[in-house]
Amino acid sequence: MALIQSIKGISPQLPSSCFLAENSTLVGDVKLGENCSIWYNAVVRGDVNSIEIGDETNIQDGAIIHCTYQKASTKIGNRVSIGHKAIVHGCTIHDDVLIGMGAIVMDHAVIESGSIVAAGAIVTAGTRVEAHSIFAGIPAKRLKTVSEDNLEMIKRTAKNYTLYKTWID
Repeated sequence: MALIQSIKGISPQLPSSCFLAENSTLVGDVKLGENCSIWYNAVVRGDVNSIEIGDETNIQDGAIIHCTYQKASTKIGNRVSIGHKAIVHGCTIHDDVLIGMGAIVMDHAVIESGSIVAAGAIVTAGTRVEAHSIFAGIPAKRLKTVSEDNLEMIKRTAKNYTLYKTWID
């Protein structure tokens, strides 16, 4: 069973349609939408500020979702895929976004809809990733516009993780 912990009397709000891996951790002011999945060793820690995660969003293995005390909450939209070992910290991610494996998104960054943050990229504090953009590198910069194939891959990934959670016994 996942580690679910209250902080100062505030407990995570978790719809029954969500999948929580047995070694995932959810702490404090965390609100999950419907059909989310929080995978193995992922940590969603709303101890110092709030974290809101939309419907059909997946937080993959080893990812960390956090925020900054009195400065930056974290908001993640619908159908977002947060790749393995990514760090999402005190930022806003709109709908239909893919955050690649090992990417880092820092405080007050905004990732607009239909975008991709490439694996290993570091989106520095306050950066705005325009809708339908691919950002890559350290620090992350705009690489190109998301193609129709890329957009389908973003949607397919979120849909697949909604399916994968149904395979768990």
